[in-house]
Amino acid sequence: MKEVILCKYGEVVLKGANRSDFEAKMLKDLRNRAKHIGNYNIFYSQSTVFIEPMDEDAIDTIDDMTEQAKHVFGFVGVTRAAACEKNMDTILRVVKEYIPSRLTGYKSFKAEAKRSDKRFPLSSPEISGEVGAAVLEATNGRVKVDLYNPDIVVRVEVRDREAYIHAGQERGAGGIPYGSSGRGLLLLSGGIDSPVAGFMMAKRGVQLEAIHFESFPYTSERAKEKVLELAKILTDYTSKIRVHIISLTHIQEMIRDNCDEDYFTLLLRRYMMALSVRLAHDYDCDAIITGESLGQVASQTMKAINVTNAMSDIPVYRPLIGMDKDEIVQISRRIGTYETSVLPYEDCCTVFTPRHPRTRPELEKVLAEENKLDFKALCDEAYATRQTVTLKAFDA
Repeated sequence: MKEVILCKYGEVVLKGANRSDFEAKMLKDLRNRAKHIGNYNIFYSQSTVFIEPMDEDAIDTIDDMTEQAKHVFGFVGVTRAAACEKNMDTILRVVKEYIPSRLTGYKSFKAEAKRSDKRFPLSSPEISGEVGAAVLEATNGRVKVDLYNPDIVVRVEVRDREAYIHAGQERGAGGIPYGSSGRGLLLLSGGIDSPVAGFMMAKRGVQLEAIHFESFPYTSERAKEKVLELAKILTDYTSKIRVHIISLTHIQEMIRDNCDEDYFTLLLRRYMMALSVRLAHDYDCDAIITGESLGQVASQTMKAINVTNAMSDIPVYRPLIGMDKDEIVQISRRIGTYETSVLPYEDCCTVFTPRHPRTRPELEKVLAEENKLDFKALCDEAYATRQTVTLKAFDA
């Protein structure tokens, strides 16, 4: 029995004149992934991408290829399907052979049909009726029909080339193709929020660069490794990410020794933003991306965010700004970053934390503290510590 992978479009179908560009990016992403897995024929037709194994080795790795397809932005659903000739006898035979094992653990089903090839002699409702009867026969009635609230849907698609039979479509990554919306620089810490922010902007087509700030010896090598592991997890969706690492140790020591403690965090974040903007310009990024959520901590009040924003001459995107922690955690679990994010290694923002941080800062007072230091010289010194690590989904 021939088995293929079907990848269903989401909002890409609405893209009009740009649709072909979006499709090309999605196919390129899939083909790059397939090179590391097996020999597959990948093509698109009628708002679906088809992935066909071309030899026994590819058939053996179809589970891996299915998993990769679920990480490609632009697809809302991914499913394995049996492909067969477009005649009803063959379709019903394949339904009886292929579907029962996919209904294990389910109590009810519904049969649906989509007849894209209007030359096929049966209508969609007629196909659905016969397929439903075949499923009942093949399962000896173990799985009941429920037309309104089924546990699983059995689908038959009669398309131009073949008929496709499947059940239990899995969720795709959604969004629009990676790299279709420009480049952005992600401020990547070791926490829960920033990897989720990166994922959400990548889902909207933004190609990611990442910047991470360390404060050795106040932060450890393990803390840096944790951040690189988070970036590595994100490459499941982006294929590759460059992480630029900059030391803030001297800046933090100078702030500690010369400035009012209440302003430590605000001053540090202004240095971080200035360095990020500089890196963004050097790497042709059109925006900064942060994991800030309004009111979550003292430096994320509206006034504090405005003080930080004043350092940037390019947009600063905060995709989590209106989300609460539970919502962010749910996404982090789904994309696989949560378990790494909660490992107990320190972050540069926890070094020299003020006892009473300013939550409603006035820019003039922040500038007065900032002017106690040679801002440009300290930024130049920190920028010179920059190291770049390139992470890829496939090491080969």
